Amino acid sequence: MTQTDSPPSVLERTAGWFPSRWGPDDEAGALNEITPASVLAAVSLVRTGRVLDLAHVLHADVPAFPGRTYRSYLTTNAHHVNRRRPDAGPDGWGRNAVNWVVEQITATQQMGTHLDALNHLQVGDRTYNGHRLADIAEEHGTNRLGVDTLPQVVTRGLLLDVAAVRGVTCLEPGDVVTVADTEAALGGLSVRPGDAVLFHTGWGRLWGADDDRYAGGEPGPGLALAAWLADHRVALTGCDTWSYGPVPAEDPAEPFVVPQTLNVRHGVVVLENLRLAEAADAGLREFLLVVSHAKLRGATGAWITPLAIT
Repeated sequence: MTQTDSPPSVLERTAGWFPSRWGPDDEAGALNEITPASVLAAVSLVRTGRVLDLAHVLHADVPAFPGRTYRSYLTTNAHHVNRRRPDAGPDGWGRNAVNWVVEQITATQQMGTHLDALNHLQVGDRTYNGHRLADIAEEHGTNRLGVDTLPQVVTRGLLLDVAAVRGVTCLEPGDVVTVADTEAALGGLSVRPGDAVLFHTGWGRLWGADDDRYAGGEPGPGLALAAWLADHRVALTGCDTWSYGPVPAEDPAEPFVVPQTLNVRHGVVVLENLRLAEAADAGLREFLLVVSHAKLRGATGAWITPLAIT
């Protein structure tokens, strides 16, 4: 597109995208590719019983997209209230002196290690399956496509160490992960319908070490690779970066087009801020992946702790 060209309209941009191949009322997207048979096949990969945690610790100071915050406050009210109960002892409620503390959290689910629901991204005002945001937006979230509509995930996971393929510790901001990189990292393995394909770029090594650099850009899968993943019918994909796809983008006029296309066109669920360095260093490639998320009504995402089980 030249500077004199008009950008395509939303309808032009999304021509042929809707309805999805799972029907106009579908809300699970590519997670439909996970079947009882594929779950059984994934479970058969477990040999050692080792469990690797692929999530970062979440707190107020983690790197995040501008405007997204996490605040947690400890409340100790019960320590005071319990001492005023009729059956209170000198140190708490009852002879056993029970007390408790709780936290109150004010935050978005769109930070830390999380998954994106299919209501998160739009082309103009169109979400997955062509829903208009004006029709599904509610005060609490959305009435369609919220994270509560997504099934929990038990599937075959593939960890593709693109940094190792490139012979570097860490790719650079804007570096595009290609189909050729992916095929090299697969090393003879094949991608099957319902798989989760995770990319180790090395960028996650910056988390907690150089947060400003981490949040200032990122490498990631390019648009051609997104199409390749959709053609291979993956259920979900993720990266050790704060979004998914190169920043700066391949085409500066199309920011975040990779996750937008995966989410809106293909219904592929995206995982972000994965902690993959330990697994990559251990040579992990094929494993049982478990991703369970809170069923938050209408939410655009959910914090997750993905587990790779070998």
